[in-house]
Amino acid sequence: MNIRAKFLGAAGTVTGSKYLLEIGGFNLLVDCGLFQGIKQNRLRNWDDFPVAPGSINAVAITHAHLDHTGYLPRLVKEGFEGPVYCTTATADLMKIILLDAAKLQEEEAAFARKKGYSRHENPEPLFTTEHAQRALKLVRPIDFKHWLSLAPNISLYYQGSGHILGAASMVLKIKGENQTKKITFSGDIGRYEDPILYDPEPLENTDILFMESTYGDRKNPATDIEQQLETIVNTTIDANGVLLIPAFAVGRTQLIMYYLHNLIKNKRIPEVNIFIDSPMAISVTDLYRRYHEMHKLKDDDLSNADHPVFDFKNIKYCRTQEESYNINLVNNRAIIISASGMSTGGRILHHMYHRLPVKNNTYMLVGYQAVGTRGKRIQDGEPTIKIFGMEVNINCNIQTLEGLSAHGDQTELMKWLSSATEGPKQTFIVHGEERSAQALASKIKKDLGWNCYVPSYLESFSLFEGI
Repeated sequence: MNIRAKFLGAAGTVTGSKYLLEIGGFNLLVDCGLFQGIKQNRLRNWDDFPVAPGSINAVAITHAHLDHTGYLPRLVKEGFEGPVYCTTATADLMKIILLDAAKLQEEEAAFARKKGYSRHENPEPLFTTEHAQRALKLVRPIDFKHWLSLAPNISLYYQGSGHILGAASMVLKIKGENQTKKITFSGDIGRYEDPILYDPEPLENTDILFMESTYGDRKNPATDIEQQLETIVNTTIDANGVLLIPAFAVGRTQLIMYYLHNLIKNKRIPEVNIFIDSPMAISVTDLYRRYHEMHKLKDDDLSNADHPVFDFKNIKYCRTQEESYNINLVNNRAIIISASGMSTGGRILHHMYHRLPVKNNTYMLVGYQAVGTRGKRIQDGEPTIKIFGMEVNINCNIQTLEGLSAHGDQTELMKWLSSATEGPKQTFIVHGEERSAQALASKIKKDLGWNCYVPSYLESFSLFEGI
């Protein structure tokens, strides 16, 4: 049996995770993510898929973020009909995320048609709600640490990677006529000592490793987060301003709520209104109650009569568009948390349109900002940003809350890698900008002595021959 790998995304970039394994006559796509960030990458979402979608036998998902799942409805639209495997929590998150993404695709296409700012005469969504619903019908959830047979000679196993609810590293066991081989996909590795999620489970010995490198070139210690947040909140409120936080609906929003809850409970910041303006984030928060065994929050944290973490009195959940627009009437002394985390779309855009020009306000970035996104451009100090086809002046205070990313930094990635007692025969460094990927590859070679390679988009490799 021969095994080949083809890198269809997250190769030299941090988005669009897609890795095709050709295992004998079985084609497995690991992750199915959207490209985000710079235009050159985003345009790949519209290209013909590099292989015939109908030739793919199955898809296996590591976790629910759009850069790992968001292309799935498009793949179905183009002819994929096989099963989609993931953990149970990921399945529930995917339902929320993919339907929300489809709705945004439809709304943005309609808005572009109405305003005429698209270069296309009749802009269409990448995929629709119908495509997302068809994709979700293919999902086959499995439990952590449960071997699943994909084919007579191929088994799949998930173990926790931290990062977000339901996120996993994935191990494949492939039995050939002469040998058995293991291939591991790290997925996105989370943080150690996270206040909500459990630590990533140790890396098991493997023959081939696909290793993420989001923070492969830097350290991002999660220290003094409450102190940083306390200072930013108090400075903004003292200036009679509004704190606007673009935050991923999955994981990041809940973590910020956790820290704000602690600060208010301990009287370190004023009891101002905190608007959670993301229906997706609200739905995701409900999953923390359902999957209580997957995180550290206990029943008392979630349902304490006086100070429940996600339901304390200052929290104002905004589910409808009307509730979202009504926040524009709040001129001072408030906190708004809305998606998306890189300011690429969603309700955060209309808040940015109204809040960025106001000097007393603060726009606080709370996670990784991919190259080419609005969040990255604002972080880099650009004086204006285009929203709804119009240039918006950035006059407010720009802050970055360090250490709040759900991704492990270089130190934590090396800690996870070092948990293996033997090195892989080959490690592919993926899911990172070029500098991050190359830096992690050099670090691994120097400290662990492993063979590492940073693949390029659409590169193909023979992993094993005649096993």
